[in-house]
Amino acid sequence: MTKPESLTTLGLTPFSFHADQPLFRVNSGVPISTALTHVSDLLHVAKLLAEDAAMTKHTDRYAWASHFLQEMSKAVIDDVVKVLASPGNSVCE
Repeated sequence: MTKPESLTTLGLTPFSFHADQPLFRVNSGVPISTALTHVSDLLHVAKLLAEDAAMTKHTDRYAWASHFLQEMSKAVIDDVVKVLASPGNSVCE
């Protein structure tokens, strides 16, 4: 059985596409617990920025910052899901 603390990101998930080319990619080898903790922080800040953008006039920069934080967060979560769903992983069984 695979120990959850031994699982790390695969580094297969790109994000921030420009002209159909990814500018960034999730790094491989990051413990998934660390990756998920970081994603939680990113999503918290994205939520705060989105609330500010919704409540205040002329806050495009908040909306765009929130958008990019959400894009990064989704890439990390998608990469972690790939790890957890991989055929050789028995953590979720």
